[in-house]
Amino acid sequence: AHLPGMVASLTTLPVIGVPIKSSNSIDGWDSILSILQMPGGIPVATVALNGAKNAGILAAEILGAFDEKIAAKLADYKESLKEKVLKTVEELK
Repeated sequence: AHLPGMVASLTTLPVIGVPIKSSNSIDGWDSILSILQMPGGIPVATVALNGAKNAGILAAEILGAFDEKIAAKLADYKESLKEKVLKTVEELK
């Protein structure tokens, strides 16, 4: 459950931890807390339980800070999410 912390202790690159709920976990809390409770100097970015999709988006945001093509694709993706929500709102009216 603590692979992100081990990786973060060995690199200066950003590390994103994705806590996972498994059949032998305590509703995922053991995974969440092991990633959140890192000692000072060893940061791990943490997303929601089973939040692999948001981890990918966060990674794209980090890379997009240095790559305009990635930033543009991410902006398009977020705009598509906005349009999807607005369409759903209209359908519910």
